[in-house]
Amino acid sequence: MRIIDSHTEGEPTRVIIGGGPDLGNGSLRERLLRFKQNHDHFRSTAINEPRGSEAVVGALLCEPEDSTCATGVIFFNNTGYLGMCGHGAMGVAATLAYQGRVGLGLCRLETPVGVVEANLLTPNRVAIENVPSYRYRHQVSLNVPELGTIVGDIAWGGNWFFLIEQTPVPLTLQNVKPLTAAALQIRSELERQQITGADGEEIDHIEFFGPAESSNANSRNFVYCPGGAYDRSPCGTGTSAKLACLAADGKLMPGESWIQESIIGSRFVATYHVGSNGEIIPTITGNAFICGEGILILQRDDPFRNGISLAGPA
Repeated sequence: MRIIDSHTEGEPTRVIIGGGPDLGNGSLRERLLRFKQNHDHFRSTAINEPRGSEAVVGALLCEPEDSTCATGVIFFNNTGYLGMCGHGAMGVAATLAYQGRVGLGLCRLETPVGVVEANLLTPNRVAIENVPSYRYRHQVSLNVPELGTIVGDIAWGGNWFFLIEQTPVPLTLQNVKPLTAAALQIRSELERQQITGADGEEIDHIEFFGPAESSNANSRNFVYCPGGAYDRSPCGTGTSAKLACLAADGKLMPGESWIQESIIGSRFVATYHVGSNGEIIPTITGNAFICGEGILILQRDDPFRNGISLAGPA
């Protein structure tokens, strides 16, 4: 399996450029389903230990159905699949530039939740125009054992988020463990109380906000991802969901910049415009750097050739 590794504002992306599964034709949604049902061991091989880690997001390149797109891409992590991934889309665009497949300027990426436009401002600085984002429910009250009453918004930015303005502890790297524990409790309680996104879809990302440490950023966040890791970047889909909430509250106007700082201090610059149907269309800008290129080797007798899952050998 041939790979190129990058990181976007600290969050790693592993792009599979060769040796991945043959998913056939059809929409990206259909091919994602085939990936999940018939070839999940490829996901585990590429992402899980001993070759990867819980922080890595994978991106399988495939032929796009839309001929205007440079590539199709399916994103995945250590436990499953993602509709879209903002930092990952930046990583894919930087990877395509590194390969010489695209030049500076616009390129389109086809994902299972729609086409995403990537504008390569330099070989490493990328502006992603994300899928339309929106707030689904406002000020949802949730009683969480040990944490008390938590109030948050449910919003879509390419994935489903529960966005919480009050943070249980300060947003510092020293507090990653208690923040992770709190986020897991909140996610479990959302599931227990059957609080979901639209059409019953699972809310699999939890996002806390607090004051920025930098004087020229608007806020700092901590994002708990579906696989149990925290996002080292400010999270592209999470920042998109935040923009949708700010727009709904009249706190951010079209074209105004929102600078989102991550738990490690890296940043995305975000703006939005209003689409023809009144939808919020975010643009997220950040930096992605290539940090590795190689081949993953699977030896026949290796008991962990398909990665280490929570249940043992995959």
